[in-house]
Amino acid sequence: MAAPNRADRTYGNWRKPRSPGLGKLGLLGTMILLGGLVAVVLSMMFAGLIAAGVVALVLAVVLTPLLIQDRHGRTALQAATARIAWWRGRSAGQHLYRSGPLGVVPRGTHRLPGLLAASRVVDAHDSYGRPFALIVLPQVGHYTVVFECGADGASLVDQDQIDTWVAYWAQWLSALSFEPGLVAASVTVETAPDLGHRLNREVRGNLDPGAPALAKKVLEQIVHKYPAGSAQVSTRVALTYAAAPRPGAKKRSQEEMAREIGARLPGLARNLAMTGAGTARALSAAQLSEAVRVAYDPAAQALLEDSHAAGEQLDWNDAGPAATQEAWDHLVHDSGVSITWAMSEAPRGEVLSNVMTGLVAPHQDISRKRVTFLYRPYDPGTAATLVERDRKDARFRITNNNAAARDTVAVAAADQSAREEAKGAGLIRFAMLVTATVRSKEELPAAAAAIDTLAPPARVQLRRVYGAQASAFAAALPLGIVLPDHLQVPALVREAM
Repeated sequence: MAAPNRADRTYGNWRKPRSPGLGKLGLLGTMILLGGLVAVVLSMMFAGLIAAGVVALVLAVVLTPLLIQDRHGRTALQAATARIAWWRGRSAGQHLYRSGPLGVVPRGTHRLPGLLAASRVVDAHDSYGRPFALIVLPQVGHYTVVFECGADGASLVDQDQIDTWVAYWAQWLSALSFEPGLVAASVTVETAPDLGHRLNREVRGNLDPGAPALAKKVLEQIVHKYPAGSAQVSTRVALTYAAAPRPGAKKRSQEEMAREIGARLPGLARNLAMTGAGTARALSAAQLSEAVRVAYDPAAQALLEDSHAAGEQLDWNDAGPAATQEAWDHLVHDSGVSITWAMSEAPRGEVLSNVMTGLVAPHQDISRKRVTFLYRPYDPGTAATLVERDRKDARFRITNNNAAARDTVAVAAADQSAREEAKGAGLIRFAMLVTATVRSKEELPAAAAAIDTLAPPARVQLRRVYGAQASAFAAALPLGIVLPDHLQVPALVREAM
């Protein structure tokens, strides 16, 4: 009997919350507009027409930067603020970093720069007694544990199995909303050329001296030819917890955080295996240090693999680069040059499960590529409030007669999100960072063109992180950096714009 026809499962309905307001203005801009109009009327009543005209001109000057937006949704005010902050930081020399014996780091170590300068790694044990590393960011009180996953991949796998993995992944993300103290999660897929050192050590270590000459010759040819053109793909999942379980609560100590996180690791790792991530194991301090060191200094990969095989371990204080120099649109770090992009818009329509395959796959024009998906789950109470507020805001925008077709579609999407949340679905904020690393500046145009080619098939809109390449590069590493918690502008003001 012929198999019944099955429709391909699609995914979508991602919504970017918008602040309620008039036209392109958000809540803050609308309040400024209404307050300015009141000031114009009062000026006309008490000071005359000329004074009212001056107030109206000032109001127009203030609102114009909020009305001008680029294709990524950034206003002229945000662009100007970023440019001014870059000029100030460059004048103060903040774009340069030097470590080591001749650097500015105490004791001549190679500590990480920027947001990770104060970070440290502590050793802990889970409920089964297995060791794992805990990354501590004391400036924000965050503790991060990183899993190394042996992802199965979707090659030669039935579509039904892929759909099952996606369903379990959705359940795993939704369960994060009930994790006490969890503030963020990230998934990093990194591709790099395989140097063949591990294969060489494996073959040499298991080669029988008495083996036939033909067998030895075949193995030698495999060792020399197999790594050519192959890629090494690593998948890491990072979970970040806050020392304060809720705003205003007392911060827990380092020992308490290590004990509580260690008790939850076995269950989280076991559930990850059902999502197609394979066997998940928490990384040690030495493994984390090596991964970060290779990200900043790709040329050190072969040396670190040899030293790791010899039993030597890299310390966290020496995991950073010897030198970095940040430019407006790229970052120079030790033996590599990188560009980082951020997702400015998620896919508008429905997509298939393999939509990100091309973006995360290795590319011949990019020496090392890192795609990081960032998640920040809402707790169930906050999620219910947000979906209802988003639903009201979407309906508010279609109350006028000139409502756009996109606003009408947004209402249907907001209603669907509210229904799904009421049935128990989780609400998660998500973003994406893409980092392309090459060996020299001359290779940057080819790498940038490759990312521009890979983004459209993935149905995402990427924007280069101008003026913040160093911070974006660090945030794309699986180290648990939650960028909104490091910004000086309050979240309430950012959301109202």
